[in-house]
Amino acid sequence: MSLDPRAFRNALGQFATGVCVISASPAGCEPFGMTVNSFASVSLDPALVLWSLRNDSECFDAFQAAKGFTVNVLASDQLNISNRYAQKDNHKLVEGDYRIGKSGLPVIRNALTSMECEVWQRYDGGDHQILVGKVIELSSKPTGKPLLFHAGKYAEIH
Repeated sequence: MSLDPRAFRNALGQFATGVCVISASPAGCEPFGMTVNSFASVSLDPALVLWSLRNDSECFDAFQAAKGFTVNVLASDQLNISNRYAQKDNHKLVEGDYRIGKSGLPVIRNALTSMECEVWQRYDGGDHQILVGKVIELSSKPTGKPLLFHAGKYAEIH
């Protein structure tokens, strides 16, 4: 039995996710970021997280060169940040949107949580690469609501 790709994508869309911008700045690249909703925790000890990158992403080569990345969990008032870095060929971080974190990685300002990570492992995931990162620095806001994505559109907790 073969799955219809559109039906599968729609089924996956029923799972509400947070929205993140993954940022990095490997040698030879200006700080950049891309919007994703494919983030998950992996382990508490060691502190590991993962996200998935399409093999045909215009950011693929830059993330391949990166020794680290930051997972920035966006707040509900950061819709403009999400939209900006979701655009094809528009991934250079805008000055004012980010700061340089303790690890030297770019961190999105005012994110709910930012996890600066060293690349722990990369895995083949079909049409994606799964990047696992070891969290080495963490910053969080004590309050705020997350920006969510569900059924192909943004959502908020009420």
